[in-house]
Amino acid sequence: MNESPKLRSSGADPLARALATHLRDAREELVRRWLDRIVARVALDPQRVFPTTELLNHVPILIDGIADILAQPELSVDENVPLVPKAMELGALRHSQGFDAYEILKEQEILGAIIFSYLADIADDIAVEASRRDLLECWQRISHALELIRQATAGHFLRLAGERVREREERLRRFNRMVAHELKNRVGAIRGASSFLPEPWVDDTQRQRFQRMISENADGLQHVLENLEALSRVSSDARQRHNVLLPQAVAEAARQLRESAQARSVEVVIAESLPSVEVDAAAVELCLINYVSNAIKYSDSKKPLRHVHISGELCFGAGENSGELVVRVSDNGIGVPADSREGLFGQFYRVPGETVTAIEGTGLGLSIVKDTIESLGGRAWAEFPGGGGSVFLFSLPSRREEDAAAAGTPRPGDG
Repeated sequence: MNESPKLRSSGADPLARALATHLRDAREELVRRWLDRIVARVALDPQRVFPTTELLNHVPILIDGIADILAQPELSVDENVPLVPKAMELGALRHSQGFDAYEILKEQEILGAIIFSYLADIADDIAVEASRRDLLECWQRISHALELIRQATAGHFLRLAGERVREREERLRRFNRMVAHELKNRVGAIRGASSFLPEPWVDDTQRQRFQRMISENADGLQHVLENLEALSRVSSDARQRHNVLLPQAVAEAARQLRESAQARSVEVVIAESLPSVEVDAAAVELCLINYVSNAIKYSDSKKPLRHVHISGELCFGAGENSGELVVRVSDNGIGVPADSREGLFGQFYRVPGETVTAIEGTGLGLSIVKDTIESLGGRAWAEFPGGGGSVFLFSLPSRREEDAAAAGTPRPGDG
């Protein structure tokens, strides 16, 4: 950040203190004006532009910080502790909401315009003698305070954005290697098997085996392409996501897998108590399709009744922003041996063992689920109850009060 200008203590102090007092008294009104101007520019609900805790605890502190710098020319503004951290927190909030750098800068420009407009409106009502120099010094202090907020907000936003870009690049490189390897193997298997079909030495049994190999690898390619298509719809920009209610996303995933489930005599059961909260449609459907298709694929043919059960709940901890939506896909299938569970969510991982050698898979599904969910701030994992079968879970952050209200879940400390 730029070094602080040397602000002279002079007869401007009475004017500066009077202006600072007016700023502090009007801080809630100034924040409301700022909110109205921002909402007019971005596609966000007003309650998301300044969430309640931010409105009460963060933004007014910025106004107070400007007033402090205005009223105290001896104050070293670079060490004005409350102002800079709160401006950085605003930058982090905007980053999580999907703002871009231009919108950050425009937001700060709007703040400055609102403050100067307000001070111009009340200036004639201040009964303090002041020279033109006094006015210019006040203008200089306010301008520097606004610049300090702008640098702290935009600087922290850009640092977080840079970290996300580096993370995405690494994930993309890793994913490209993974997909290229899988596609190469599948295409190679198809080409190899198809080249043997016209050979005169191939008997009917061998020909059927090669045809089955071609079909299975073609299905594998189709599955990879479907995952790629679904991933292309998953956006990290909170404003560009297509949100639906969780029950809708679950119903759509079950619909897409209906024929597969019927072919293996597996009943897909959806819990009636699913929380009616909004989720990213593409991400949740992608994860559910992978989980449920695996449960169908690894169903136990020896059991007369085979089922997959989809459920979900909102869980809230004691701290702020500690809520999460947990979605479970449980089954009574063949399960996963204890010594094969550690690498489940790794790339190209397939459970070894005689029980699964006849089951085709790409080894991509669970790693895609993990990458997708983690990119949205959640987690993916598996549990194995003592009675057999498997439970695959993923969670997504839930920070909104309306999520708890929609699900009828009391927040910690609620009556």
